Amino acid sequence: MSPAPTPDPTVRHLYVHVPFCPSICPYCDFHVLTRRAGLVEAYLAKLNEEAARLADSYDVELDTVYLGGGTPSFLRDSELSALVGSVQRHLGWGRVENTLEVNPGTVSTKRAALWRDLGLDRASVGVQSLDDATLKFLGRQHDARQAREAVGTLVGTGFRVSGDLITAVPGQPLDDDIYGLTELGVGHVSAYTLTIEPGTEFARRGVTVEEDDERRGFERTEELLTARGFTRYEISNYALPGQESRHNLAYWHGRTYLGLGPGAAGHYPAAAGGRPEAEGILTTRRTNPHLHEWLAGAAGEDDPIDGHEFVTDALFMGLRLKTGIDLANLTRHSGVDVRARYAAPIDANVARGLLTLDGDRLRATPEGWWVLNRVVTDFLEEDTADGG
Repeated sequence: MSPAPTPDPTVRHLYVHVPFCPSICPYCDFHVLTRRAGLVEAYLAKLNEEAARLADSYDVELDTVYLGGGTPSFLRDSELSALVGSVQRHLGWGRVENTLEVNPGTVSTKRAALWRDLGLDRASVGVQSLDDATLKFLGRQHDARQAREAVGTLVGTGFRVSGDLITAVPGQPLDDDIYGLTELGVGHVSAYTLTIEPGTEFARRGVTVEEDDERRGFERTEELLTARGFTRYEISNYALPGQESRHNLAYWHGRTYLGLGPGAAGHYPAAAGGRPEAEGILTTRRTNPHLHEWLAGAAGEDDPIDGHEFVTDALFMGLRLKTGIDLANLTRHSGVDVRARYAAPIDANVARGLLTLDGDRLRATPEGWWVLNRVVTDFLEEDTADGG
């Protein structure tokens, strides 16, 4: 018999969604929109109300805060100050790490100093490329010079800086992008393959990405960054020692977190506001409605997570990490005997060379990372075969 599950009732991580952007990139499928008169003011007022409500509903002791979007750095100085003030007033502030997503075109020495004064200490910069032709293809509003200057300013202001790159772009000088970014002093790189999502402008234009280009970018990025002293600690993320994203590690380790703002997703303890935990439900995943519905007071959609779904979520997220998953620990937290229930997909993927199992530690191999969706599907199909 498996031990009783032991979910942590305290929430230690907060994601804040800022949906406003100066323009919409042709590959973007996030909930973003350009600003309109009065919308930001209404957003900030509603955000303050929601922060107060979350504070009343959950036990919150924040380790990390992540301001994402959208383009949080696109907010005016007074607007960003108001947002941070609402978070700090109701929920506190991250004791370990506080991240701001930054568009290179919004950075100045004065603004970077203000962001640091607000308590933000990590910047995730949407560089995407350091090649002007590639940036133009991607529909970015900044050029390579602005990207270099933005990163340099943020590093000089004392931020821990992460640079985002998009790979597999036709004609992209990937080696130059990677070498150029690391020479700017970033301690972290997030490298994502260009993906054409339905409904985006790229999809409407018929843009495609060749699998050979995807694979080449996937492998070449690791080769070059590893040579520069970066460790690939997650399938798309590389860091110098001590520069890993603490906030994103919380996602990959299956921790609970609050989602604040329109379109924000959160992963909550099952018992909220003093209500008893539903039998068999460990956590609840909630996604807020988009801006106009959110402003009108529409409720988010709740998805209760039982032990089995907790395990498959943990496998999908945890196998993204170089360290993989401790199956004994996952059994303790889920109440599901993971080794017994998923013996077939574990054994099959180990035999294929897609996973390794060392004691209780399950990891994806480099080849397993490349086909991770297929690996996780094997676990989902095992649930379906067993009746869920």
